[in-house]
Amino acid sequence: MSEFLFEIGLEEIPARMIAAAEAELLRRTVALLERERLIPAGAAAKSFSTPRRLAVLIHHVAERQDDVAEELTGPATKIAFKDGAPGPAAIAFAKKAGIAVEELKVIQTPKGEYIAATTVKPGRTAAEVIAAELPKELSAIYWPKNMHWRPGRPSNPDRFVRPVRWLVALLGHAIVPVEFGGYTASDVTYGHRVLQGPAPVQVKSPASYAATLNEAFVMADVELRRHTIRKALDHVCRTIQSPAGCRWREDHALVDKLTHLTEWPSVIAGAFDPEYLTLPEEVLVTVMRDHQNYFAVEDKEGKLAAHFLAVLNTVPDERAAVTIQHGNARVLRARFNDARFFWEFDQRTPFAERVDLLENVTFQKDLGSYAVKSSRVVTVSGKLGAAVSGKGFAFHSEALLDAAKLAKVDLTCELVKEFTELQGIIGGLYARAAGLSETTAAAIYDQYTPASMEDRIPSTAEGCLLGIADRIDTIAGMFSLGLEPTGSKDPFALRRAANSIVKILADSQLPLTLSEVIAAASPSDEVAAKLKAFFAERLDFFLREAKGQAYDVVKAVLAVGADDPRDAVARAEAVSAVRSSDDFAAVSAAFKRMKNILAQAAEKSVAAAASVDDSLLTDPSEKALAEHSAILAGNVQRLRAAGDFKAALEAIATLRSQVDAFFEAVMVMAPEPEIRANRLALLQKVLADFSGIAEFSEIVTAG
Repeated sequence: MSEFLFEIGLEEIPARMIAAAEAELLRRTVALLERERLIPAGAAAKSFSTPRRLAVLIHHVAERQDDVAEELTGPATKIAFKDGAPGPAAIAFAKKAGIAVEELKVIQTPKGEYIAATTVKPGRTAAEVIAAELPKELSAIYWPKNMHWRPGRPSNPDRFVRPVRWLVALLGHAIVPVEFGGYTASDVTYGHRVLQGPAPVQVKSPASYAATLNEAFVMADVELRRHTIRKALDHVCRTIQSPAGCRWREDHALVDKLTHLTEWPSVIAGAFDPEYLTLPEEVLVTVMRDHQNYFAVEDKEGKLAAHFLAVLNTVPDERAAVTIQHGNARVLRARFNDARFFWEFDQRTPFAERVDLLENVTFQKDLGSYAVKSSRVVTVSGKLGAAVSGKGFAFHSEALLDAAKLAKVDLTCELVKEFTELQGIIGGLYARAAGLSETTAAAIYDQYTPASMEDRIPSTAEGCLLGIADRIDTIAGMFSLGLEPTGSKDPFALRRAANSIVKILADSQLPLTLSEVIAAASPSDEVAAKLKAFFAERLDFFLREAKGQAYDVVKAVLAVGADDPRDAVARAEAVSAVRSSDDFAAVSAAFKRMKNILAQAAEKSVAAAASVDDSLLTDPSEKALAEHSAILAGNVQRLRAAGDFKAALEAIATLRSQVDAFFEAVMVMAPEPEIRANRLALLQKVLADFSGIAEFSEIVTAG
């Protein structure tokens, strides 16, 4: 057994693409070696990446494949042999199998006697397999964008995320001649561009890969780089002189980004004029994070401090560090000055007076301007507000309608044009600065949250209603134009918008259903029907991906109701909590049996009685089932109404003994028509009384 190392060196890869590609290269390489019988299932493997390389290290790789014996079946013996002697068909088959005619054998099959041959396919060496197959796996790696390079190959251009610059492939100490992108693999890699320079670095063995690169100022291990950055941020923060103390503002996304932007990271601190702290924190942090890749610094109370931290891809000496600090501060100062100018310039025009300017901002060519969209959102917000207030839910109706009217006004502001990622947030800040109510400002501020399944929902009911109204207007409008998502294509991000609506309904206390949301914006019954199916799919996705529910639990829950996300989440969590109990599993299996019996009866046109006739319950077990289920149904209904789905399911599971006894003693499809119809009616009633939480027949049970 040997270790196999593969590294592909490239021009700098965009940071956002590295993690997925690293994982895919590892998965593809492991799958290739398993498929080719070169490593056992579960063999140890590790991946590496930096902006200039992707690499994998696989353990326990066999030197060659085992030989494989294969039995080939030929023609029937009556065709292969004539008068007991091998005929042309037998000779041809033996030649094809690569054996002598005398080595053919006769086997018995369901179709009769046939001749057969056992051949041995010799295994290839691991080096042969890797050299032949690995380039195909490299070509198949998915990249959001590819490049073409190597002029002179117009008929067969290379396509990869960035031009290849070197390959390393070692099996033990031997080089594997993998070819890709115009390069043949060797044992030579390259270190840090600046700290190591252009000198090649020899990798003597796969096991020494990480240490060798470390000596060349490259941390190939991603988690080591991430840990190094975080520790350096902590250390440098402690060197900042601040009377209130300070810490760097946690930002997981920025840590990940800088981990994939560096090979040998270090951190330096910088400062800016405290006068800029009069600008909103959201603006300052966005400038530092999104435009400069700097970490913001805050005091122990969480208030922004006039400092920043920059992660470098080098280790500067003291003089260079001072120069870099001054340069970073100068760039940041210029960006802050721009932000301050736009902040002050925008407020020269009263916020409410900007509504008319939305006539000049196009939302979608067939759906009009943002002024038209804002008018629609006001209408939809009013309908949603009426729906929740009709159920006794309290909120500020006037603040909601004001927020809906002004939500898109910040699109006319220069600060949003400069910092597009602050859309909505800037509107909320300007609304607050203009003296509008805090409720209105907060709704505008939060209108684009949640941006993902991990994001928070708006902090107010008005913000939740506004966010739903804005998104359902967009979704309904696009569906009415036939622009719904298809396959993997979703150019208007309608799935993400629908996911956000589902999450808001699931995580908030708004008494709204998906049907009510759809009805508030749908222009026609046809569009409403499409949206109903679309949101059912999104709720399924939400339960599986965001809530981690098993597919059968989701299927069972949605089979009896896919209109109320919060209710669906609660029912799914309850089913997951009790599904492991023996009683619940047995009852679920019994319900599946009941459903199958009723389906088979329907196929044979055997009808159930309109209701259960107690006088026709002849067997003690069916009497017991009818009596116990009738008593239990009322209790389950009360628990369901109170939202205690877990207790309701536990109560349903107590039916086990009656159900088991019933199926043990009773033949449902009795020969007597009246008894048969009555027993079918009993099964229908049991299913109807206890399937309101989930369709138990969908639950996968052991055995």
